[in-house]
Amino acid sequence: MIEKICIIGVGLIGGSFAAGLKESSKVKTIVGFSRNEDNLKTAQNIGVIDEYSLDISQALEDVDMVVIATPVDSFKEILELIKPHINDSVIISDVGSTKGSIVKIAKEVFGKIPAKFIPAHPIAGKEKSGVNASDASLFKNKRVILTPESNADTQSVVAVSDLWECIGARVEIMNYTKHDDLLAMTSHLPHMLAFSLMDYLMDNNPSACDYAAGGFKDFSRIASSDSIMWRDICINNSDQIVKHIEGYQQALEKLSNLIKNNQTEELERLFIDAKSTRDKWIDE
Repeated sequence: MIEKICIIGVGLIGGSFAAGLKESSKVKTIVGFSRNEDNLKTAQNIGVIDEYSLDISQALEDVDMVVIATPVDSFKEILELIKPHINDSVIISDVGSTKGSIVKIAKEVFGKIPAKFIPAHPIAGKEKSGVNASDASLFKNKRVILTPESNADTQSVVAVSDLWECIGARVEIMNYTKHDDLLAMTSHLPHMLAFSLMDYLMDNNPSACDYAAGGFKDFSRIASSDSIMWRDICINNSDQIVKHIEGYQQALEKLSNLIKNNQTEELERLFIDAKSTRDKWIDE
């Protein structure tokens, strides 16, 4: 039974996780920790957390689980911070978008992967950030991927799964290599396209946005996402992201050649296949 959780970094994802747990009454006490007291006060005032502390030893006192919800690049610092204040009975999890780099960092900090270290990644979010954007229903019917190592404690995997499932998520388990490759295609690459599209427009015609319609707004929405978080994702999953950017460049080259050579039938077939695939996915 998880009675007390400390969430380190109470922003959109950490705050939404806490808010969902509060609604479910699955956890007795949720403690927030960060270096930003104003943010923690806001989280407490809106009912996302029960209490908070700026002292890590106090925040971790008697906790059953720690969930790290800070940018991926801060993970080493956070693990080093919590290491002296937890024992082998405490479950450690996270919400980071990359998993291979996190496993590597955990090995560096602890010397080996702790049995109760259960990495997690909820595939959900908003373009808005901060605890004021938190939403208890954010993870309902969304996938959460766990990437436990081979030595992972089975009961800890079940405990983490149960918490996500109690707030409506669909939990899957896979190894971190598969996770990082899949997410580079389905999440990281689309964000890179949105960021680069806005950069392209600003370089070529800053007023172009004044003439953009709904389709452009839909496509570019995720360019409003948190810049620090995405900087860290790029650095921590660079090989996979670059691989899929280069693969997509080949797809664009194929499309460019079809247009250049007036290959109408091939263009129409490409668009039909793309529409069919997306329509099928949306209807599932």
